[in-house]
This record gives sequence, C-alpha cells and structure tokens, in this order.
Amino acid sequence: MEFRKVTAIVRPTCLEKVEQALQALGVPGVSVTKVKGYGEYADFYARDWMLTHARVEVFIGRDRAEKVAQAIMDAAHTGSEGDGVVAVLPVESVYHVRTKQKCHVDVCD
Repeated sequence: MEFRKVTAIVRPTCLEKVEQALQALGVPGVSVTKVKGYGEYADFYARDWMLTHARVEVFIGRDRAEKVAQAIMDAAHTGSEGDGVVAVLPVESVYHVRTKQKCHVDVCD
C-alpha cells in the first residue's frame, strides 16, 4: 500500500468545518497542531508578521489522498488571502509504535 501525507495549513476559524469534512469521508485519523508563520499573506501590522493557523495532517492511502485534499480545501475556503495551503507528499513507510508493525491498508486506511 502506498501512503500519502496530506498536510494543510488553515485558518483556526475553519478548523471545525475541516474536521467535520474529514470525519464525513471516514478518514481514520488526523493530527492538528497550532502553528505560527507567514507566507504569501503576512500580518504587516504585527511586529513579527506572524499569523496563527492550524496544521492538519493525515496519513492516507494514495488512492484517497486527493479526495482528502479537496475536502480540506472545500471546508477551509473563504476566498480571502491567508486561507492557507494543502500539500500531498509521498510517504516511504508508516508504522504503529505499539506493535512496531508496518501499517497495511486495513489498519491505517
């Protein structure tokens, strides 16, 4: 099974919609962290230009990665600058720490 890692940086105000969209797709697991940074859009009025966003990460099978990315974009889209980004990356391997076993399609996806 080939895995992909979908990483999204989205507005914190959109996080609940993103989580609901991923649950509706049956995504088996998601990690969310608070992040600060700036990219194409920066808060020039702040001393350090930084904005607070949420990082959403999902490990998913290759065949479902684009649907997950699209669902995140649909849920997080406001049409304004600073909506965020979504990246889909190839993953070499995924393991369960508890069992030290490599994940398979029926376990991780």
